[in-house]
Amino acid sequence: MELAVLNAQGKETGRKVVLNDAVFGVEANDHAIYLDVKQYLADQRQGTHKAKQRNEVAGSTRKLKRQKGTGGARCGSIKSPLFPGGGRVFGPVPRDYSFKLNKKLKQLARRSALSYKAQAGAIIALENLQLEAPKTKSVVAMQSALNVATKKVLVVLPETNVNLQLSCRNIPNVKTILAQNLNTYEVMNASSVVLVEGAENVLNVMLA
Repeated sequence: MELAVLNAQGKETGRKVVLNDAVFGVEANDHAIYLDVKQYLADQRQGTHKAKQRNEVAGSTRKLKRQKGTGGARCGSIKSPLFPGGGRVFGPVPRDYSFKLNKKLKQLARRSALSYKAQAGAIIALENLQLEAPKTKSVVAMQSALNVATKKVLVVLPETNVNLQLSCRNIPNVKTILAQNLNTYEVMNASSVVLVEGAENVLNVMLA
């Protein structure tokens, strides 16, 4: 699959990039995508939540009333989960939500996500921009030229481009990521994927 390389004004430069069918043209595996996204989101969780159980709540342990003869239910201390301010039954405790996935499955998930975007025509090839200084206005103008101003855009860079990354940082619906760090969640979360020239080579080598 070939894509015409566009410049910042949305015009064709006359060059083309080749997207390897082994990466951008595979039969998508939805379950692999689900598992990889699930793992990514699980890794974002801190897992520091905590609720006190009845043995951790401050309060008296004296028996509130006699066991029998009151006509009501028997009850123990004020720390019982049945009373306001009592402990919580099966409350959350600190835990690690992360889990392991095989490397081949994660690669399949990324290939599947990229193939979905390629089939939908949601991948744009952009020439490698070298901004003289960080300037958000330049990226906003580029969004309009590429017809992605109202979409969630993922800009995939072949290498660190400080000025471009800083220029995109202040735009809510634009995110930059290095090709070597590309993950399934970011691809699926974006409406359009902008491949900066050279990024496709990194992905072809990494995922083919």
